[in-house]
Amino acid sequence: MNKTQLPEAVWRKSSYSGEGGNECVEVAILGDGAAVRDSKDPHGGFFVMPDAGWSAFLTSVAK
Repeated sequence: MNKTQLPEAVWRKSSYSGEGGNECVEVAILGDGAAVRDSKDPHGGFFVMPDAGWSAFLTSVAK
């Protein structure tokens, strides 16, 4: 995914996003992984991880 594809991404914010909803990260599930960005700066940078990396991340934070 690159910046030209961002408008097509559906971003979701954590329900633990804090008061005002701008104190967390947002994630967009992609066909081959996930993109993550700072909810305070949605037009700033983001990073993409493959399916295996996203699964490993979810497993580690669920413990």
